Amino acid sequence: MNRLKLATVWLGGCSGCHMSFLDLDEWLIDLAQQVDIVYTPFADIKEYPQGVDVVLVEGAIANEEHLEMIQKVRERSQILISFGDCAVTGNVTALRNPLGSAEPVLQRCYIEAADMYGQIPQAPGIVPPLLDKVQPVHKLVPVDIYLPGCPPSATRIRTVLESLLRGEKPELEGREFIKFG
Repeated sequence: MNRLKLATVWLGGCSGCHMSFLDLDEWLIDLAQQVDIVYTPFADIKEYPQGVDVVLVEGAIANEEHLEMIQKVRERSQILISFGDCAVTGNVTALRNPLGSAEPVLQRCYIEAADMYGQIPQAPGIVPPLLDKVQPVHKLVPVDIYLPGCPPSATRIRTVLESLLRGEKPELEGREFIKFG
């Protein structure tokens, strides 16, 4: 039997969804017996692989690095799960959107709030260039499953993964499974 290739990705968010994933506690041992984890921020894997069966994507798309990554993830993954409220709606990450562009955020953080020698970092590799608008995942690539919550509970995550392991599409119904926040 082929094992499911599972990935998790962390974009513009707080890592709370990944912390909730770790709250699966001992069920993680059962999960590890059924899947191959092929990419995750929990491991030092440099390149997102081809042929991923299921990916949990945490966070919104806030910079050019995120944009490049989400396109690669979508291209190389069969089932993409928008993992948590930032990925589903933009949530807290998108609070800068009313400012109109990335420039006011950069000015405030790196010039106005600087203790001394304020300058906006622009050298390649220091800070990925911000996009003018933070976007939820589905605005840029097709999403197969939405898993709301800030963060989604371990119970929600397990319900989705157990369904997929059985070869079924998850049915998230009722307040416990579809509530935001």
